[in-house]
Amino acid sequence: TWAANLAAGVKVSKFGAAAVTGEEMLEAAAGGDRAEAQTAHKIMTAGEAAALAERLRRRGRHIVFTNGCFDILHVGHVRYLQASRQFGDALIVGINTDASVRKLKGEGRPINAERDRAQILAAQACVDAVVLFDEDTPLELIRRIRPDVLTKGKDYRTKKSVVGWETVESYGGRVELVDLVKGKSTTKLIEKLGKGGGI
Repeated sequence: TWAANLAAGVKVSKFGAAAVTGEEMLEAAAGGDRAEAQTAHKIMTAGEAAALAERLRRRGRHIVFTNGCFDILHVGHVRYLQASRQFGDALIVGINTDASVRKLKGEGRPINAERDRAQILAAQACVDAVVLFDEDTPLELIRRIRPDVLTKGKDYRTKKSVVGWETVESYGGRVELVDLVKGKSTTKLIEKLGKGGGI
């Protein structure tokens, strides 16, 4: 991942067996762009997100998890994420890598690269952590994070059509289906652009 490459870049600039600190990672991520540095700490590996979830659970906090491609972030996405966050104390968002999106959506997608999509999501106040996953579904990520609440949009007609519902319910968690904003989708935006319309 880009975070691992960033850490490696900081490491080779140091002498001996010195550790790379979070502050050094933020400074390197900034590269003159302070906005990126402010969101870099929210972009995590699966292991880091699982550890965060466990720390929060020990403090009595409830974890919400959702996932998607989030290719072109629009008001429908933002309202969905805000609604998801209201089901708990922290929202962890899994996003498909570029390779995973191509498998699901076909060539020509995603429009925005995974690093850009991760940063845009991390910049949302309602999002506490963002994790990229390469698989077709987030099932393995759900198993590792063990969220208390799993959310998806109401375009999923029943909870049993949501990947991971059995896993979450097996330890006492639940699935919540969230209202979507009518007429707002990445596909519709792309179609509008293809016809020469503005966003």
